[in-house]
Amino acid sequence: MYTEAFGRASYLVSRMRGKRGGISKAQFAPLTTWELEVDHQPKRDLHRIKEAHACFPLTAVAGDPVKSMLALFLSEVLFRVVREQEPDPRLFQYLYESIHLLEYADKGIANFHLVFLLGLLQPLGIFPNVESYHPGDYFDLLNGLFTDSLPLHSHFLNEADSAVFVRLLRIGFDNMALFGFSRQDRHTIIQYILTYYQLHLPDFPEIKSLSILQSLFD
Repeated sequence: MYTEAFGRASYLVSRMRGKRGGISKAQFAPLTTWELEVDHQPKRDLHRIKEAHACFPLTAVAGDPVKSMLALFLSEVLFRVVREQEPDPRLFQYLYESIHLLEYADKGIANFHLVFLLGLLQPLGIFPNVESYHPGDYFDLLNGLFTDSLPLHSHFLNEADSAVFVRLLRIGFDNMALFGFSRQDRHTIIQYILTYYQLHLPDFPEIKSLSILQSLFD
């Protein structure tokens, strides 16, 4: 779990005994947010949950196959990305607010994961330099900036794709419904974003749930 007080931490959950005992495993669906009372021991790798209450139920996420798959995909990305065992208030707030928006959003859902992953670059400290863009520039994925000359490596976007990418970097949850992308465009965009993650975050692996997510938009 990623916590406001301790950063990333691992917890033991007591097995249910009877109708009132323990916490159900089903309650820990991907991206569920909790208010926890815990026994947190600094020298331990595993801590124990004393009491837990859901901050808000993910009813819409659980009942909508697209939102449910988005939650699974983003959970897998976060598991690979968020490794620090130190609290980061900015990151925690971004995650909490984004999950709340996923539950209640009713438009632009097909773009939610694109907006989320691009917005996550800010608290991770690897957001590209958008101000350096001029029409006709190439986007240098390795160095996170736009340039008017071809980079001396293969990790860059051509002029047309760079123009699309800089447009994407200005998208937000508030206007994501206004951006229309074809199935192929959305596949290409997510690959660019994940390539950027791989270049800037050590040991970032292939995301296994991506193919399932993409099949929902076919």
